[in-house]
Order: sequence, then C-alpha cells, then structure tokens
Amino acid sequence: MQNISVEEIKISIKRLPGHEDIPFPRYMTEKSAGMDIFAAVTQEEVIGPGERRMIPTGVMIAIPEGYEAQIRPRSGLAIKNGITLINSPGTIDADYRGEVNLLLVNHGSRPYIVKRGERIAQMVVQRVCRVLWDPCNTLDPTSRGSGGFGHTG
Repeated sequence: MQNISVEEIKISIKRLPGHEDIPFPRYMTEKSAGMDIFAAVTQEEVIGPGERRMIPTGVMIAIPEGYEAQIRPRSGLAIKNGITLINSPGTIDADYRGEVNLLLVNHGSRPYIVKRGERIAQMVVQRVCRVLWDPCNTLDPTSRGSGGFGHTG
C-alpha cells in the first residue's frame, strides 16, 4: 500500500479568557479530514425543534491567505438528534479574526441540550482559488448541456 503524504500547515489559534477547559479543535482519528469543534457555552443551551442558536467555541483563528476553514455538521448529531448547521458548510475566511461561532439548528422532534465541551461540528481546512471571469458569447458544449435538477432520473 502506498504511503501518501498529507500537507500540513500551521494556523494561529487564540483561546478566549474563561475557556481554558475547552479543547482546541482536534482530529479524533488518525485519518480524519475534519477536526471536531467544541461548544463553549457558559450554561446548557436548549434548542427546541425548529429553533436555531449561535453557539460559541471560545477560540479565534487566523486562517492563512489562500485557505478557508469549512464548518460542517457532525453526522452523529444529525442522524441521532436532527442537529445540523443552518449554513452548512459555513466558511471562515482568511481575513476573519473574531470568535468562531456555530449556527446550529434542530431539525429533530425533541429539544436538544448543548453542553459545555460537547463536540458539535467539524472543521476542514481547504485551499481556495480566486476566480477571474472571462466574459464570452458561447460556452463549450457538453453532453449534459443545460440539464438541471433530476435530469438523470
């Protein structure tokens, strides 16, 4: 089996005062693509069915230029409780320096209680590119053409 090298980058992270007990985002397995992110609520937060809450993480990060941090739901919370992110995936841009907050929504049928230190989302850091639009009168044809939603059955 081929040994594949994974790119590593250093990203500055700052823990906000009063959140020393909250872990930094971290990989939970050796080959995880996403780092779990932890709730830094000061008290339990109840999210009723159909409700949304902004949940703090207690950290600020400095994403390097040319990268973004994508914030994604945790599949276990989604399947077991209907908890996901209202803006999934969320993006943390390279120029944002505020606290990382997560916008949770409860699509389940029961209230969900967010507890301090609970793993509530995951973060994946990705390279980004900048688009330079090239205006034209026609586009290269494809076999799909303009077939949209559900065009393949």
